[in-house]
Amino acid sequence: MLTLGPFEISTVNHGFLWLDGGAMFGSIPKSIWSGLVPADAENRIRLAARSLLIRAGERLILVDTGCGDKWTDKLLRIYGFEGPPGGEPALDPAGVTDIIISHLHFDHAGGISRLVPGGAGAVEPAYPGARVYIQGDNYETARNPNPKEKASYLKENVLVLEKARLELTRGTREILPGLRVHQADGHTRGLQWVEVTGGDETIAYPSDMIPTSRHLPLPFTMGYDMCVERLLAEKEDFLRRAVDGGWIVVFEHDPDVAAAQLKVDVRGQFAVRESVPL
Repeated sequence: MLTLGPFEISTVNHGFLWLDGGAMFGSIPKSIWSGLVPADAENRIRLAARSLLIRAGERLILVDTGCGDKWTDKLLRIYGFEGPPGGEPALDPAGVTDIIISHLHFDHAGGISRLVPGGAGAVEPAYPGARVYIQGDNYETARNPNPKEKASYLKENVLVLEKARLELTRGTREILPGLRVHQADGHTRGLQWVEVTGGDETIAYPSDMIPTSRHLPLPFTMGYDMCVERLLAEKEDFLRRAVDGGWIVVFEHDPDVAAAQLKVDVRGQFAVRESVPL
């Protein structure tokens, strides 16, 4: 656990999933990305579902909720979901007071709902006492997804929010003094990334703007991104601020590197300067 001013920061890895490596690296050839991360026989790469956990006094704030466990046998085969790594402490939903959802794609918000025991497939909020913060633009996008994103915005993770203590954010919003969310629209409309500042230190959680440490070079974007031109501008602005400010950046999907401070390398590319254990 890392202390920043009034905040105690740690991470929770809800488990792993396997997604197509080509989709994860967009136009980058496999001959390049496969040298950074290995693929299985189905061309999939292993990805974490890592949340940021922020304690501030009596409040415990969870950023994203992982993939959840509401999966059919078919989807289990497609995505190869795995449970959390051995020794990872369990998170008690009753203790979580606030949830920040970066966006409502299933690998970020699948854990927001759970099956009702004996409810014939009905779902309920998995964190019933928590206030849930989502960008208004993303909530509307998830309720009316475009054809490309329809398979990522699942109804059971969206409609359940009608039963939650939902609070819609707009643009940049201060949740607590020193804890802010910022809207970015390149990956999907209404994604929000998280900035936590205490004293002269900052931790940032960019979500799918930069899903892994292997995606730090600007051209390394995903086939899942809705507007790459916009993403590139948002990503460069974020990375320059991170380097200049000495931020610790937490990677939601990186299976190996949970967090790092960054640099610009000799080729002029953004890169890991030093890994930071959380």
